[in-house]
Amino acid sequence: MPANPTPRPEPVLFEAVSTPSHSFHRGLFLLLAVITLLWTLVGGAVFLMLGAWPVIGFLGIESMLALGLVIAHHRWATRAQEIVQLSGGLLTVRRVDGLGRRMEASMDPYWAQVELTERGGLAVVQRGQRIVVGAYLSEAEKEDLAAALREALASYRRPVFDNPVLRDK
Repeated sequence: MPANPTPRPEPVLFEAVSTPSHSFHRGLFLLLAVITLLWTLVGGAVFLMLGAWPVIGFLGIESMLALGLVIAHHRWATRAQEIVQLSGGLLTVRRVDGLGRRMEASMDPYWAQVELTERGGLAVVQRGQRIVVGAYLSEAEKEDLAAALREALASYRRPVFDNPVLRDK
């Protein structure tokens, strides 16, 4: 037996990962691009027949800007995520926003309380420290997360001890 055994990693007792909704996939984006292109061409033709040809350039810029904003939103939503994890004697909240900025906060799960406000806000509170969670969730999903997190914290607070001496023989 080695003198210094390697420590076992603490098991994950609870983990919830939330991300913003990804409403557009490649096929829908292509459909939006085709519709936008057709709208630009038809609108440009109408303005050209009316003699307002300078409007065509603005229509093209406006269409490209709209498609560019849809692409930027999709990239932002792909990067963003929030992880609530209970393991190793810590309740940890890790959040990455769409720009890649990271935030991590931890607290002792024994004293942590889950707080669900009337306006749909969800937070974990401990002795003045407050961590808002569920930024990407709907109100119903926040209620589900609050119930699951309360259950996980309650099971953490009442551990099951296994004493071989006390087992039935």
